Amino acid sequence: MPSGKAMLPGVGVFGTGSTARVLVPLLQSEGFEVQALWGRSEEEARSLAKELGIPFHTSQSDDVLLHQDVDLVCIYIPPSMTRQIAVKALGIGKNVVCEKAATAVDSFKMVTAARYYPQLLSMMGNTLRFLPAFVAMRQRLAEGYVGDIQVCDVRVYGPSLLDQSYGWTCEELMGGGGLHTAGSAIIDLLSYLTGTRAHRVHGLLRTFVQQNNLIRGIRRVTSDDFCFFQMLMGGSGSSRVCCTVTLNFNMPGTFVHEVMVVGSAGRLVVRGTELYGQRNESKCEELLSADHSGVAPVAKEVPLPHRQGLSSMVKALRQSFQAHEERRSWSRGPVASAPTFEDGLYVQTVVEAVKQSSNSGEWVCVEIMSQEPDPNQNLCEALQRNKN
Repeated sequence: MPSGKAMLPGVGVFGTGSTARVLVPLLQSEGFEVQALWGRSEEEARSLAKELGIPFHTSQSDDVLLHQDVDLVCIYIPPSMTRQIAVKALGIGKNVVCEKAATAVDSFKMVTAARYYPQLLSMMGNTLRFLPAFVAMRQRLAEGYVGDIQVCDVRVYGPSLLDQSYGWTCEELMGGGGLHTAGSAIIDLLSYLTGTRAHRVHGLLRTFVQQNNLIRGIRRVTSDDFCFFQMLMGGSGSSRVCCTVTLNFNMPGTFVHEVMVVGSAGRLVVRGTELYGQRNESKCEELLSADHSGVAPVAKEVPLPHRQGLSSMVKALRQSFQAHEERRSWSRGPVASAPTFEDGLYVQTVVEAVKQSSNSGEWVCVEIMSQEPDPNQNLCEALQRNKN
């Protein structure tokens, strides 16, 4: 077990799903003490807390946020609940690592809170940035391995993302679907790898499985199980990077996770957790970064790239906190590459632009909000039209 355990913050975990089941043992193995667990029901929280050796469990969010031994809050709950917990945690003075929010407006509120408390850690939990293969890919890109970046091509194929019963994963408006769940991580990853952001997007979303043996009757699935989208990133004209992403979650028993970057001098590709490369003058690929991680926790619901990335993220968090005697203090260096809440706002803006494009069939510009929309704007516009 790593040294410096007494200097690490106590952790409160929100969520009892597959990610939380992997996260808690990883935290414990790095010397963090997981002091509290929140679940949507007392039974869910009690069962997982007993299984993982967590001393306190609850279904009341304030019980975790106000826990005197909790200084770092990890939020892995349905997207529609994320903003409320994250903003409140920062306001109480807790460091926060969290998953994506449900809407761009929610993301903007999280950005506002993070700006108000800059001394606190506010980090999005996209673990792909920490995956060693992608860290190595980014370094190779910076060194000019592929020359000028021209094209990014991503394929993510796997089984259904739906839960065993009707819930938020079935509802597009609650953050369910392949685009929001897997696509958001890819959008962030491509920005991290290329150092640019999307200016325009075009997308197509489909829900091929609207009912199944467990979800039937009057209920129908509205979240997408297939998504294809394009992004024009950075620069202008011919210097822009063209990105294509295909997400297909209608393939039981299969998992494919491939990210390719093609440039003027060669290409790099991460397949699963390994990095390969080939320069234009070479006749075959070379293995540039092998997977020697040996990640211990096994959870089929959390694909290997995300499990390994999560493990690396927890190690970075330990390094960030362990150098300080004050448990809430942290160093930026070890987590400098982590996505911020502002990155989360950008990602959510792209997600909503892709959805808009799918509805209109047209290219959509990505415009990140700079102020929170007036909730009464639509009402005011309607009243004005009536007056006229």
